[in-house]
Amino acid sequence: MSNSPWRLLQVAAAAAVLILVLALAAPAQAATDIMWWHAMSGELGRQLEKLATDFNASQSDYRIVPSYKGNYTETVTAAIFAFRSRAQPAIVQVNEVATATMTAAKGAIYPVFELMRDQNEPFSPSAYLPAVSGYYADAAGNMLSFPFNASTPILYYNKSMFRDAGLDPEAPPKTWPELGTAAKRLRERGAVCGFTTSWPSWIHVENFSAYHNMPVATRTNGFAGLDAELTVNNATVVRHISQLAQWQKDKVFDYSGRGQSAEPRFQKGECGIFIGSSATRADIKANSKFDVGYGMMPYWPDVQGAPQNSIIGGATLWVLRDRPRDEYKGVAKFFVYLSQPAVQAAWHQHTGYLPITRSAFELTRAQGFYDRNPGTAISFEEIALHPPTENSRGIRLGSFVLIRGAIEDELEQAFAGQKPAQAALDAAVERGNKLLRQFEKASPDR
Repeated sequence: MSNSPWRLLQVAAAAAVLILVLALAAPAQAATDIMWWHAMSGELGRQLEKLATDFNASQSDYRIVPSYKGNYTETVTAAIFAFRSRAQPAIVQVNEVATATMTAAKGAIYPVFELMRDQNEPFSPSAYLPAVSGYYADAAGNMLSFPFNASTPILYYNKSMFRDAGLDPEAPPKTWPELGTAAKRLRERGAVCGFTTSWPSWIHVENFSAYHNMPVATRTNGFAGLDAELTVNNATVVRHISQLAQWQKDKVFDYSGRGQSAEPRFQKGECGIFIGSSATRADIKANSKFDVGYGMMPYWPDVQGAPQNSIIGGATLWVLRDRPRDEYKGVAKFFVYLSQPAVQAAWHQHTGYLPITRSAFELTRAQGFYDRNPGTAISFEEIALHPPTENSRGIRLGSFVLIRGAIEDELEQAFAGQKPAQAALDAAVERGNKLLRQFEKASPDR
């Protein structure tokens, strides 16, 4: 009776149960890990890690693994060395001034527009702010990297000091003459300095030029070719730097150093006006014991075409080649996730960086964030003031980190009265052009 139909049915049922048990006991297929090297520490680093955690929780096929590698220079240097040993991450965060350097590394980068096309994921440059997407696009408008943390300079002012000086606390200066008048009044009332600024080249040369619809360099600020030459020793920039140097004598303007070294002086109430990155707004608000007002960057009203639009700072996400094929599908899905309005709106609201899409801006406004937090929309309004021109799209110059250093060397001599503004900017152009020619000579496109 061992071969009876009933016995065969029992054996088949037992086998089915065994297969089901084994299937349930087998480990689930592991998610594909995707390394993301970045340069954000502190609260920004925590917000970045939250993005990765939330994406990982939204699906089970891929796991973004963030890894802090130091500042921007340290991060990109680590990625370059890792690429040589085939240990590079799939994603690396690179600051905006290194865009030309990354673009020239054609064999190492996987352009984002190609990645998204190859992975059949939706990706349209028109969804992103033109002043943001244009900075990281090629001549045909194809985005080479993914915009991530973008900021722009804005004006901060101490409303309490304005009231004490008889200035309207609800009326930030809109032009440089207005700012000069306000800063002088603040000095007369005992302020240590009228106004100060961070990032001197980014604000007073690069953004100043874009905001006045003037080029920083020939060849469309370098977008049209490596043979660009600097033009920042023009009459308008010279006049501006000369005015700052003149104001420096009476501390109407007081130079506070490079990078973000000026910000604490504003927070402590030494200077009544400060021009700095929009991304420092949360830090300024948290550490200032006075009402903070906000405004757009000033402009010279007699310059035709001003104000135009500001340009961005910050960083972008580059995809590196020679990673396993499975990782690239996950990278593309991660970029789609980062582009979602809700995700972008939360990143913008928690960090102070610009929303990279107009839909994220509209969602933030609909949520009442700008009404509850005055001043937070100014960076968006400033960068989207007018459609970008060839002069205000951005900068694509090789070795620009070094060029910026040369410009700031010369600005410091002008502010210290050691050189006239014209001589300082002439020297900056000469030094910068030498760096451009060295980069051009070393480029594989030469």
